[in-house]
Amino acid sequence: MAAQLPIPLFTSLHDALPDLTTAAAQAVRYNTVVVEYEKRFGHKPTYIARAPGRVNLIGEHIDYVLFGCFPAAIERDILIACGPSHSPSGTSTPSAHPPGGVKAENFDPKYKPQHFSPMLKLEQGPSAAQQADAASNVHAQTLWHLDIDKRELRWESYVKAGYYGVLNRFFPTPTVHPVPVDLLVNGSVPSGSGLSSSAAMVVASTLAFLAVNNKLDGITKGQLVEMSMENEKRVGVNSGGLDQAASVICTPHSAIFVDFFPRLAAEPIPLPTPRTIPPAVFVCANSLVVSDKVVSAKIHYNLRVVETLVAARVLALRLGLPLEPSDRPRIREVFSRWLGSPDLESSPDKVKAGLERFLPEIERLKPPPEGRDAGQLGVTMQEMIEWSGLTEAQFQDVYLSWVDVEADHFQLYKRARHVVTEAIRVLEFRAVCLRAEAAEGSLPDDTLHALGALMDASHESCARLCESSCPEVDHLAALARAAGAYGCRITGAGWGGCTVSLVAEDRVAEFIAKVKEGYAPYRNLEGDALHEVIFATKPSSGAFVLKLEE
Repeated sequence: MAAQLPIPLFTSLHDALPDLTTAAAQAVRYNTVVVEYEKRFGHKPTYIARAPGRVNLIGEHIDYVLFGCFPAAIERDILIACGPSHSPSGTSTPSAHPPGGVKAENFDPKYKPQHFSPMLKLEQGPSAAQQADAASNVHAQTLWHLDIDKRELRWESYVKAGYYGVLNRFFPTPTVHPVPVDLLVNGSVPSGSGLSSSAAMVVASTLAFLAVNNKLDGITKGQLVEMSMENEKRVGVNSGGLDQAASVICTPHSAIFVDFFPRLAAEPIPLPTPRTIPPAVFVCANSLVVSDKVVSAKIHYNLRVVETLVAARVLALRLGLPLEPSDRPRIREVFSRWLGSPDLESSPDKVKAGLERFLPEIERLKPPPEGRDAGQLGVTMQEMIEWSGLTEAQFQDVYLSWVDVEADHFQLYKRARHVVTEAIRVLEFRAVCLRAEAAEGSLPDDTLHALGALMDASHESCARLCESSCPEVDHLAALARAAGAYGCRITGAGWGGCTVSLVAEDRVAEFIAKVKEGYAPYRNLEGDALHEVIFATKPSSGAFVLKLEE
């Protein structure tokens, strides 16, 4: 299984990036990072941690309810050059620096240099049981504290978030300290674009602190995904794991089918696009509407998490499934209990068939029309509490004590219907790719039309049921279809960010020109500036660490 593989550690960039064209182009960038690091810190870095952004081809807002998704890593990434801090004399002397202190700098001049150190919360140290728990469990409580203000996130907040997982897992006692670190960040994933710059930053940070503290041995890709998921919660995002899995586990020329139930699993799926007539690529287009899922979480991302969780509870009760007051099932878990037999979900094809039978049950969440405005399918907070079968205090404890949300009406029906239909589309997308893989020779463009239709349907559901799009993204998607895309959809957390379009490779330049003409924010952009906001991409390798020569 891909999730059980170790974190790749390379000593040569050509081994890390086997495509010679890519390696040659990236060698200049990596060398620039090394030279700049030495200029700033007076010594060469020991490692460069690399984590790519990702484009989710299909499967939006369903990872946190444990349904599978279909992402691919992209070529744009985050690099973090790192090494132990050195004393002014040029030697590595941790005693000359605060224990675990970090000097963090960024290539982008708008991000100012930051110095910070972790602080011990318990001077007396943990019990033996706490030490054992921290050594074996990525979710164990850390002894260390790093100040992260979730109300005003800064670039180094994501560096600190990555550091937490390493402190938690590997430094459970106050007698063993992490080494002081100098690090330099260089990123090519546009911030707030929906291509998971934040997840890439946290994955790269986690990897950097693992490497510089000599803690990479024995860490699997699946464990890095779990650590990074937990770390990103430090900045206020209740991530389902899709972004981290794509950044860590993906392989070149393939997407991955990431499943989260009953446990994290990742299946590389070769994309048919190189073999179709015509060959096709994916084009990412940034709406330039910044999607900051942390700042707006209470009315957007985290609200969707709570709506799907409450929908799962209400649906379980209406299906006659027993629940304890403290239970907080997710829709995938309710679906599994409704099926009633492990054999009925023993393969993706069986899961798809089960979901198609399950879909009509979602109508149980539709509120009665009496006393509501026309078309209003949401419920008030009071109605939601009553439907949950809990007291107000119980509901607060189970669903609201750990997250801030804000809404006049909570759309349980719409969110659940999006989840189930999107989960079906993901499995159909996977099936199209696997049928293409099994076929010999070149593939007809029927394959592209099938994938594109699923992408279009996904966007419609994101816009109308999940309500995670915005007018600018909807406009970009319409322009993409008019410009010849086989299909186009929003990708990422939403409320801005990027679209991803499936486009014939020999028509990319024509496609970009047409979108540029129709989308006002692009019209005055040329050259590199245009390439920064709309670009073709192919599936990339996942995260790795490059060890530099002494």
